[in-house]
Amino acid sequence: MIEPNASTGKLLFNLLTEHNYQCDFVENMNDAKYYLDIRNYDLVLLSWSNENKPDIAFISDIKRDTHNISVIVLSEYTDRFNEIDALRAGADDFIRKPLDTEILLVRIEAKLRFGASNIIEIDELIINPEEEKIIYQGREIELKGKPFEVLTHLAMHKDQIVSKEQLLDAIWEEPELVTPNVIEVAINQIRQKMDKPLDITTIETVRRRGYRFCFPKKIN
Repeated sequence: MIEPNASTGKLLFNLLTEHNYQCDFVENMNDAKYYLDIRNYDLVLLSWSNENKPDIAFISDIKRDTHNISVIVLSEYTDRFNEIDALRAGADDFIRKPLDTEILLVRIEAKLRFGASNIIEIDELIINPEEEKIIYQGREIELKGKPFEVLTHLAMHKDQIVSKEQLLDAIWEEPELVTPNVIEVAINQIRQKMDKPLDITTIETVRRRGYRFCFPKKIN
């Protein structure tokens, strides 16, 4: 949730957590971009106000760079032109302020229920995060737990270099209690249980920077 008004943001944050949604709240675009880079989200609430209207291209950037994420704009602007601009930029919904919290919750629930599928398809590789299932060329791969989550996160951010710290923040509930070595263990499990049996490469190590999901290309 991106809301420049701290008091409004805290009220919305409390509302969402009370209804069992996992939520991060930021007040500016730089923090929003940081969290979008390191974590996987199903939905973004983006506030537009008279004092602070983010660059509309930010919506297009979210839809382009982040796999199957929904964007709901919460706007102080009541004219139809701003709504048209937001929807054309890729927003999935446009709700005018002052907010009716019951309607907001229903809209969020509907968008999460009927939004885009979370299934990742890259060439002949299919990753289903909800069922923790991987299929390559019709063959199901046995990969579960943290290695599966690491693979999924990298696939969602394909062509981007993701550091160990970013992976820890995105996947582990208490990253400060584990060492970065757990990432190396997870990557090794992916290579042993998936890449090696299928004779493909899915993840490359970028020295001193992290890991990058690469096209599942044949090793030989």
